[in-house]
Formats: sequence, structure tokens, C-alpha cells
Amino acid sequence: MALNYIWVLFFLIAFLVALVKLIFLGDTEIFRVIVEGLFDSSKVAVMDIALPLAGVMTFFLGLLNIGEKAGAINFMARIIGPFFHKLFPEVPRDHPANGQMIMNFSANMLGLDNAATPFGLRAMQSLQELNPQKDTASNAQIMFLVLHTSGLTIIPLTIMAQRAILGAKDPSDIFIPCLIATYVATVVSMIAVAIKQRINLINGVVLGWLGGITGLIGLALWYLSTKTKEEIEVISKVTGNLVLMTIIVAFLLGAMRKKVNIFDAFVEGAKGGFETSVRIIPYLVGMLVAISAFRNSGAMDYVIDGLKYAFSLTGMNTEFTDALPVALMRPLSGSGSRALMIDAMKQFGPDSFVGRLACMFQGAADTTFYIVALYFGSVGIRNSRYAIPFGLFADLMGVIAGIALGYLFFH
Repeated sequence: MALNYIWVLFFLIAFLVALVKLIFLGDTEIFRVIVEGLFDSSKVAVMDIALPLAGVMTFFLGLLNIGEKAGAINFMARIIGPFFHKLFPEVPRDHPANGQMIMNFSANMLGLDNAATPFGLRAMQSLQELNPQKDTASNAQIMFLVLHTSGLTIIPLTIMAQRAILGAKDPSDIFIPCLIATYVATVVSMIAVAIKQRINLINGVVLGWLGGITGLIGLALWYLSTKTKEEIEVISKVTGNLVLMTIIVAFLLGAMRKKVNIFDAFVEGAKGGFETSVRIIPYLVGMLVAISAFRNSGAMDYVIDGLKYAFSLTGMNTEFTDALPVALMRPLSGSGSRALMIDAMKQFGPDSFVGRLACMFQGAADTTFYIVALYFGSVGIRNSRYAIPFGLFADLMGVIAGIALGYLFFH
């Protein structure tokens, strides 16, 4: 129901704002801009997102089917099972969803977006098989989605590349605070959902895994901090693609060892790729069109101006407010927030406090509404329960951590 109200509010607010602009400000172009945005967003949802996703989905779902028949997914599920069983008590320890979720998280951390989405959609489908109410999100699905929306990525390569293009002296100087911010968002949102679902995280398994992951991330940060921007880019590209190719080869070798008919298994799994891509089109179109109307009406600008004014009344340092458009746009649109990030760097400079903070906001969270539409839409979930508020909470934690780290590192 939350998604239902939010979707309607986007259109109502956009209409009211546009009407005020027409009547009181004489803006005769506002409704044309909104309507053109509706058509453009509809086209983007289908032509630029859903259809290109079909090919990637087809390949990776076929690959996942090979991995399942080879036993690789179950093997990963057994390794991660003790930890995931605490976070996802509804999911059996040896269920394939555990392996699929860890593959999704791993691909996201390595910046492999093209691989992460098919792994995540397959994981959501597996969780849906365990869901007793097919039109309502289960606790496990909500935990998975909220952790996904926290956007944990080790190296924000695309952000660093954009900083380099705009002439930053050290394009990689934001990657340590950016990683810390998104890690804080992930851990805090995980704890929040666990409290909501009455999951006890104070036990040796969870603390051991979190301690180990924190240690590995800290070690990676220390190692990468000794490298130049060019070396970091090479490490990121080589590591991410090497891991992905290793997974592919491992699945194939495992299937050969078990005498699986590999190509038939691939075709069997791949058949669901196009069907899944087509199934999510209505959800993507609906959400992206509503966001477009809200943004093009100017409602987003009024929200930002209102926040700037409110913060100015507190007497606190309000330099960060110039980067807030990126933070507010990030849950709504990845491309929109990226454009605002670039605009902030052009206006204030890539090495300015605002320019760096805008980059951190871009890297510290993910597109919550898009993810909800994509993942829940792929399995036909209509009642998202508290997934959106907690997903937005994860985004908020990333923003708050980003502001604190921005003042600590760059102010």
C-alpha cells in the first residue's frame, strides 16, 4: 500500500505544482514539459532498461541454472548458510536463494551491475517460492531488498572516472569515505530491519561474520589507499571481471564433473530471461513516469529549497545543502542523480567540498524506488509492506554518514 500512495502522490503533487506555476507564474510550458517527460520516461523504461536487460538476463539465468545443476549454488549456500540463516530465518540453510543472494551482493560490491541484476532477480524468485502470500513481500524479501538498496560497492569506479573527466586533482580521493558511508548504511539498515523483524543479531555467528567482513573491507581500504588512481582503476577492472569469469568457468567445470548436459541446462534456465524482462516493464514504466512528472514539475526543486531554508534556521553549517539535490534524487533516479552530481562538480568544482560530497551521495546509496519496482515487479508483489520506508532509511543513513565523513575528510 505504501507504494500505491507514493505513486499517486507523485502525480498529484506534480499536477498541483504545475497548476500553480501556470496560474500564478504564467508558465505556459510547464504541462508540455511534464507530458513530454512522461513519454520520454516510458521510452527509457522499455527501450533503455527492460529490453537491454533481456539479453543479460537470458545469459545469466542460463548460467545460474548450470550452477544449480552443478551444485555450485548449493555449495555457496552451505558456506554462507549459518550467517544468512540468522538474517533470513525463513530461508532453509541449504536453499539456493542463499547462494544467489551472496552472488548478487558480491557482484554489487565489485561494481558488476550487469551481473548483479540477474543474480538478484533470480534470488528474489527463489525467495518468492518460499513466500506463503504471493502478492505480499515476505520478511526475507524485505531484508534482501533493503540490504540491496544500501548500495554497498567497494570501488565507485564510474564516479571516479567522472571526476577525472572533470579535472579533479585526485579523482580517487572520495573512495574511502564513500565506502565507509555505504558500509554504515548497509549495517545500520540491516540492524533496523532485524529489530523490525525481531531477529536477534547478538550472537557469535553474526558478530563473527560482520567482524570478518569489516576486517576484509578495512584491509582492502588500506591496500587501495597505497595505490594511485590509475592503479585503483586497473585493480577494480581486473578483479571484477576476473571474479566473474572465474565463476563462469567454475560453473562449467563443475557441471562437466557432474556430467550435466551443459548447453541444455543453459537453454532451460535462459528461457526465463526474456519473460522476466517483459514482466517488469509495467512496473518500470509506472515508477519512472511518476518520478519524471514529480521532477519536471519543479516539485523536487521546491523540496530542496525548503530543506535549505530549514537547515539555515538551525544555525549549523549549511554548505552541504548545495549537494542535497543528488541525495534527494538518488532514491528516485540513478541517471537523474548522476546528472545532478556532474552539475554540482561543474558549478562548484570537482575538488570543492560540495563537488566531493555530491559524489559521496551518489555512491552511498541506491535507487530505492527503481529497485522496488524491478525486484518486486518481477515476482508480482503488490504489497511491499515496510520495504520502501526501510529502503529510504538505508538511503538516509548513507546521506548522514556521507555528510559527517565529508566534513571530516574534506572540510
